Amino acid sequence: MKLFVYHTPELTPTDEVPECAIAVDVLRATTTMATVLAVGGEAVQVFSDLDQLLQKSESWPVEKRLRAGERGGAKVTGFDMGNSPLDCTPERVQGKRLFISTTNGTRALQRVQNAKVVLAAALINRATVVEYLWQQQPETVWIVGSGWEGSFSLEDTVCAGAIAYSIMQKGNLSQDELAGNDEVISAIALYSQWQDNLLELFHLASHGKRLLRLDCLEDLKYCSQTDILDVLPMQREPGVLVNTVIHS
Repeated sequence: MKLFVYHTPELTPTDEVPECAIAVDVLRATTTMATVLAVGGEAVQVFSDLDQLLQKSESWPVEKRLRAGERGGAKVTGFDMGNSPLDCTPERVQGKRLFISTTNGTRALQRVQNAKVVLAAALINRATVVEYLWQQQPETVWIVGSGWEGSFSLEDTVCAGAIAYSIMQKGNLSQDELAGNDEVISAIALYSQWQDNLLELFHLASHGKRLLRLDCLEDLKYCSQTDILDVLPMQREPGVLVNTVIHS
């Protein structure tokens, strides 16, 4: 297995697809998606365009859908919710499909949707993602950070590093054996330095600061937790993710 880390969707190669692609948007899209599926959401359907989301979700029964829209960290007017995982309670989402469009995370998923296997990962479900990778041993794995409007983000890179670090530990592998590009080495270094202070790192991150200005400290606290959910969001059809059970 060779791991490749790309800091933003724009940095991924355009002439190839990996065997397995993992979209990461820790603050907050993939954290929200994992949470929705963990508490009983039927599926998550992602859109980069808000109008397309509204149009597609119109055909879904009102009592079976939730529309989540976020731009610039804030909830879009007229949508059921924004992009906070804390809004995703079992009472609210059980049995429903979440139709979601966010500033960055949904673009990352759409960029890799043609890979053989597409997963959504955050720190909260890191262990489940790692377990899947270890069982399946895909030849090439891309971890694609969402970044912020095309630029590098600390929180997505540290999550990529957390995944890579855990695979190394599990397989007793060296960085050289695992890393397909330099970004993997830097992501592991970032995680190694900050693994015990992830919330502090989020306070330093530009998007973390943006969310703090929107009074989202509790979101930051939740998103900075590691391995708290046993959930594997996997693409069932382009743009639609469901929780997938892995058998050991």
